[in-house]
Amino acid sequence: MALILLFLLLAVSVVSADQDAFIGVNLGTDLSDMPSPTQVVALLKAQNIRHIRLYDADRAMLLALANTGIQVSVSVPNDQLLGIGQSNATAANWVARNIIAHVPATNITGIAVGSEVLTSLPNAAPILVSALKFIQSALVASNLDRQIKVSTPHSSSIILDSFPPSQAFFNRSWDPVMVPLLKFLQSTGSYLMLNVYPYYDYMQSNGVIPLDYALFRPLPPTKEAVDANTLLHYTNVFDAVVDAAYFAMSALNFTNIRVVVTESGWPSKGDASERDATLDNANTYNSNLIRHVLNNTGTPKHPGVPVSTYIYELYNEDLRPGLVSEKNWGLFYPNGVPVYILHLTGAGAVLANDTTNQTFCVARDGADRKLLQAALDWACGPGKVDCSSLLQGQPCYQPDNVIAHATYAFNAYYQKMAKSPGTCDFKGVAIITTTNPSHGTCIFPGSNGYNGTLVNSTSLAPSSNSSDSAGGCRPKSLYGSNSYTMSMILCVLLMTSAFL
Repeated sequence: MALILLFLLLAVSVVSADQDAFIGVNLGTDLSDMPSPTQVVALLKAQNIRHIRLYDADRAMLLALANTGIQVSVSVPNDQLLGIGQSNATAANWVARNIIAHVPATNITGIAVGSEVLTSLPNAAPILVSALKFIQSALVASNLDRQIKVSTPHSSSIILDSFPPSQAFFNRSWDPVMVPLLKFLQSTGSYLMLNVYPYYDYMQSNGVIPLDYALFRPLPPTKEAVDANTLLHYTNVFDAVVDAAYFAMSALNFTNIRVVVTESGWPSKGDASERDATLDNANTYNSNLIRHVLNNTGTPKHPGVPVSTYIYELYNEDLRPGLVSEKNWGLFYPNGVPVYILHLTGAGAVLANDTTNQTFCVARDGADRKLLQAALDWACGPGKVDCSSLLQGQPCYQPDNVIAHATYAFNAYYQKMAKSPGTCDFKGVAIITTTNPSHGTCIFPGSNGYNGTLVNSTSLAPSSNSSDSAGGCRPKSLYGSNSYTMSMILCVLLMTSAFL
């Protein structure tokens, strides 16, 4: 009987595998705790990340993503959901302001309406489907409905009795929402958005779920979880949860809606009660997840059917409240340095770059020009950076402005100091990036193995605690038509060591 049931389940499964899966990243909820939009985009490019999900529709971020080709999923925040769900005009205005104003330059391909509404904002549940329909109507009116799909992310906790997956069903109290929602997704060719966190499943299982099963580590056949109803074998929590969603949809007679995982990840640090939130476990989970998704493995119920997934998240969020783990889901620190190096041999180009030895120091966007000039003076003086490439007629003279010249000098110092901690600060006007700032014939130190000559390994770049007593004594020859002169030499000799 079990074999007959398995045949029937597979026979009615019509979810197609018409495209490859992708790995994307979630940007995070607090943009104030992150680098500037242009620096975010630079990191995305350096890591070959072609899909990103935003928790809002931040204008500066969407402008920075323009003409990059990166596929963007934007979001209607929960605090805007009630207004949009109660007014077609409000929804149309939202689409006009946040979508139409940016396409086609910015490649917006999805809109997430709310986030885990059924579990985190249940009072808005009655208008959730209306909000999706109003947003969809605005897209249809602008002929954007084929390019941009509309859905809403769910917590996996809306699925009850999730193992064995074949017995899974959605919380029946939400049927008045889930049934029309699934009808909407089916009619528009959209997908079920699901947040899948094996970390929490493992933590809440009281030892029932083995750590290796949560982390995608190889299991002997005797340790695999078997669904007694279908005889399907499960080697990891992720697949079991995704298949539970497919079976839950089947229980409501929806068999052709794909699942896209909008959040998944593992924290790299936790407090005393979170002993498995470690660098090694985070690296293991995310590396294995990326391989699993990009290999188009699919799930036991739908082998070969892609399960595109957005990793939570791109950056650590140091200002996020709550447990230590809440701040440490990121793949990168806010300065662009990786939290850990993913083990991604054979996983393709996305996120496979070891950026530890591919970092550069550049002027921070929006930095005060006077502070930049003072730091430039220090780098080319007491910092003992060779700034001759910035002279008129030399490869890095153009563009002739303090931002470009400071970037060159900051990076030259950073590379001289072997990228030591604290050597890319310059009183807060510098930041580390993984994007090579070289341009034309101006090749920056650190490119292609060139690091410059370490002149004085005891010097330290000016930190945020440094004095600014170096004043306005700058090597004028950098901005004039003359070569280095005795006046510059005297300037260097007279400058104080305040920046040391």
